[in-house]
Amino acid sequence: MAMRRTTVAAVAVLTLLTTWGGAHHTTAAAAPKTAKTAETAKAAEAAEACGVLAPGASTAAEQAVGAACGQIGVWYTWGGGHGQQPGPTYGQVDPSDPDSAHDPERLGFDCSGLVRYAYHRAVGGDPLPGNAYHQFHSPHVQQRFTAAQGTAPLLPGDLLAWGSGGSIHHIAIYLGAGKMVEARESGTRITVSDVRLGGDYAGAVRIAPATAPGTFSTWGTDVWTHEEPSTGSPRVHRFPGPTTVRIECQKHAQSVTAEGYTNDAWSYLPEYGAWITNIYIKGAAWLDGVPTCP
Repeated sequence: MAMRRTTVAAVAVLTLLTTWGGAHHTTAAAAPKTAKTAETAKAAEAAEACGVLAPGASTAAEQAVGAACGQIGVWYTWGGGHGQQPGPTYGQVDPSDPDSAHDPERLGFDCSGLVRYAYHRAVGGDPLPGNAYHQFHSPHVQQRFTAAQGTAPLLPGDLLAWGSGGSIHHIAIYLGAGKMVEARESGTRITVSDVRLGGDYAGAVRIAPATAPGTFSTWGTDVWTHEEPSTGSPRVHRFPGPTTVRIECQKHAQSVTAEGYTNDAWSYLPEYGAWITNIYIKGAAWLDGVPTCP
């Protein structure tokens, strides 16, 4: 597929020039060298750098990149982008972050609000609501990549996430060439950054454009999945609370007793490469509409 750069950058820059007072009826030579003009120049540079920087992504993923790049220079606001419909909203004060004091006055996005908006613009509907954790574990996830894999297998539009111990606290959109677009923290604006693979980088996911079939919800707290349909097999992933998952198939295997129920049915979760007892899946003991695993 031929690599396609987004064309929204120029529009974003013009918007920023108007918003930040850069569109004066003076020549560039006559304009004073102020912090505001420097900020405008920085935003223009970031907008120019934002786009699809590698081939191979789906059309939907490229459109998500374009939508996110169209927001370059918009404020990060804590809680921004989580209104009834995807789009920028005024933020909230984060009690743990003094830099968020002005977020209620700023129209913008937090990290997951930007991701939500980008994929809404790309595929319609509201496929990625919720916070960074919910997006990283969305049933729309088509493929997962571990932190150890780095950026080598990633394509533009993939979502990179940071967190540890099952908690995800930040998410961004990959552009290719080791770059990403993100709403990072209060006091900053949406920008292009180098991918940060150190620290608590947790890996990445690729989003499927269509609604995934076989979507169910888990229940309970601190529920573990396993490599095999047996509690004696190694643990794979812990669900700290109810989580939406996609189930590929189910089979009869080890009988398990938990939460006052006994069941020998297990479901396979392809996005996690793991099994979970049907006791912790909302629905019948043997799930309706889910095929039997071969």
